[in-house]
Amino acid sequence: MALHVPKAPGFAQMLKEGAKHYSGLEEAVYRNIQACKELAQTTRTAYGPNGMNKMVINHLEKLFVTNDAATILRELEVQHPAAKMLVMASHMQEQEVGDGTNFVLVFAGVLLELAEDLLRMGLSVSEASYSLITVIEGYEKACKKALEILPDLVCCSAKNLRDVEEVASLLHTSVMSKQYGNEQFLAKLIAQACVSILPDSGHFNVDNIRVCKILGAGISASSVLHGMVFKKETEGDVTSVKDAKIAVYSCPFDGMITETKGTVLIKNAEELMNFSKGEENLMDLQVKAIADSGANVVVTGGKVADMALHYANKYNLMLVRLNSKWDLRRLCKTVGATALPRLTPPTLEEMGHCNSVYLSEVGDTQVVVFKHEKEDGAISTILIRGSTDNLMDDIERAVDDGVNTFKVLTRDKRLVPGGGATEIELAKQITSYGETCPGLDQYAIKKFAEAFEAIPRALAENSGVKANEVISKLYAMHQEGKKNAGFDIEAEAAAVKDMLEAGVLDTYLGKFWGIKLATNAAVTVLRVDQIIMAKPAGGPKPPSGKKDWDEDQND
Repeated sequence: MALHVPKAPGFAQMLKEGAKHYSGLEEAVYRNIQACKELAQTTRTAYGPNGMNKMVINHLEKLFVTNDAATILRELEVQHPAAKMLVMASHMQEQEVGDGTNFVLVFAGVLLELAEDLLRMGLSVSEASYSLITVIEGYEKACKKALEILPDLVCCSAKNLRDVEEVASLLHTSVMSKQYGNEQFLAKLIAQACVSILPDSGHFNVDNIRVCKILGAGISASSVLHGMVFKKETEGDVTSVKDAKIAVYSCPFDGMITETKGTVLIKNAEELMNFSKGEENLMDLQVKAIADSGANVVVTGGKVADMALHYANKYNLMLVRLNSKWDLRRLCKTVGATALPRLTPPTLEEMGHCNSVYLSEVGDTQVVVFKHEKEDGAISTILIRGSTDNLMDDIERAVDDGVNTFKVLTRDKRLVPGGGATEIELAKQITSYGETCPGLDQYAIKKFAEAFEAIPRALAENSGVKANEVISKLYAMHQEGKKNAGFDIEAEAAAVKDMLEAGVLDTYLGKFWGIKLATNAAVTVLRVDQIIMAKPAGGPKPPSGKKDWDEDQND
């Protein structure tokens, strides 16, 4: 019998076999900071209009080529628990604002990097006595001060969100970070789509802007359509209807079939001829009743029977089949229809209406268009053209950022200067605030201010310009009182210019939530002094490339 080897006394003795635990500065804090730094460094090179793209292949072997931090993080599936906190913070930024996810990652990563410098200098991570103020408290103080200063840095506000030209200029910066060079064209498309469906109440829903991607042509062939576009063909002979009255069915366009099976005895030829007549007459009556109700377009969520299609053609009904229940719901919302569960004639209240429904050809793709006039449309569609699927996916992400920026502006119209101008001004003012603090927290506050330099530094480095030269020029301009001075990404050398005049503006809410979430994430990581990991559930994974034991070995 094998001897029982006792576990070493201590914390490990209380845990199951296979569990791991790490504690202290070296094992827990520095290890967490290192993981977060690596993650932030990955997306830092993708920051700004000149950021590099990342090629990500996810677990389903789908290829993504993008510089959108939210997409990169979603497809990477980060496993490290501390790095996951930064990922969660960026996801919260995505939900709250819809843009600025990379800002959260870069800023939080630099905060942790500078906190590590303080800890290695000997400043304690936790409060050892009444007089010792921690790094965490210093960061929290500085964050509170930054959020107090931020309203003073507002340079302008959106005046009229129903003016397409003004909205396009406000969306310019958000779109430029994803599609540098195409931002003017795309910003105008997004502005047209958003303004056309902005309700009087001002409560804007981003889901009301749809995107339809069709391969071919170029980005300049993209357009906006007030209504919905589906990559489908019509089922019947009718391909165009003006002043459409639409009946929507969530069931198949077919007769009712019983689940029980029957056996029929046919004695002569006449019985054989009359066998299916009853079914045909019933289908004829059902389709005629739909046509008599005034409907001239039928949309179904199920299969279309040949017999039903024949009678739809007979009564000049345009027939469209949508496989997705989400598309069916959105169409109902667009045209104001109610989806019916059975083939019954719709009432006037249940029918939808739009100006025209027609089959069109975009490139070599057949599309069905449900078109609305501008004033009564609930949904707008941006038709994206491009040479590759990856390019169109990236344009869609740029559109998504632009639409979310418009939604943020409907909530808060304030704007702050972009291009690192806001960050440098915050760094200058928080450094001055740190010098007024008598305790040890001043070191953490000054490091917090220094962390803001990472944003213009990343913009400069990604543009191939000397970052230190840019930072020194920005500080010189801000010392002169020019609060809107930011990095000029279009210049070949280290140049600065007024961001308000250049039209490079960020939303106030985007900056507010970005600073708040990044600081919260960094502080949460710093508060961890012990990592305890249970043994993972399940047995060892089978080696890749080999068949399972229960599969047939014979080819």
